[in-house]
Amino acid sequence: MSVAGPAARQAYPGNREGAPLVVFDFDHTLYDGDSGGHLFAWLIRRVWWRTLLALLIAPLFGPMVAFLPTRRVGISGFVWAGTIGFHRRRDLDALIDRYVARHADQIKPRLLPVALEVLHRHRQAGDQVVIATGAPPELARAILAFVAHEDVPVVGTQVGPRFGAVVATRHCHNEMKMTMLRDAGFTAPVAIAYSDSSADLPLLKAAKKPVVVNPKAARVEVFREVLPAGTPILNWGCVDRAGTPATLSPKGTSFGA
Repeated sequence: MSVAGPAARQAYPGNREGAPLVVFDFDHTLYDGDSGGHLFAWLIRRVWWRTLLALLIAPLFGPMVAFLPTRRVGISGFVWAGTIGFHRRRDLDALIDRYVARHADQIKPRLLPVALEVLHRHRQAGDQVVIATGAPPELARAILAFVAHEDVPVVGTQVGPRFGAVVATRHCHNEMKMTMLRDAGFTAPVAIAYSDSSADLPLLKAAKKPVVVNPKAARVEVFREVLPAGTPILNWGCVDRAGTPATLSPKGTSFGA
């Protein structure tokens, strides 16, 4: 990743001995929106024929995005349209860095201040913090490093060459998110998990303390039914999402975690 150097980043203590494992989702948790969707929309729009191709495949792949069992296939269709002609993962990584650098002014307001403060406090405490996201890991790394000056481990959807493009080869989503965290070496029990999505219920259920942030209003009852009583359901600044509003507070004040 080339968009930010270590000098620009926050300085944190190392993980303390026996540090709890704290896992953050990225989209609608740290970032207000779908970061991967924004990236691939840019990839498609930057060349006219990619836009035309996306329009041609939309009747087939568009409806798939709306349903969890077919979402991966639907998203992959548009990723294919945005990356056809690419042959290496680093081709996509280079464009991700360019996208983040060029759109920093638009991306920065989407990073939620309350969420970043919670992340900051965990890192200051020496907790073992990792981001687990369905987006390509280079995208979350670039956004956090270049825009928020945070250098934090990221586990995300793996991509590689397929069908003449660079597409998802292993989607960091649902049960697979837990598998990929373990495969990446994060084998300690999850102490705290933050996520907006019911697709992350395997992660939230595995956590000693789950925290739901910025959920869709229609999913709140699902979280209340399947997660332990008293699980915080918070809103960290996504205006179109549910949850008890949280604000920046003096050090030491709880954010629900």
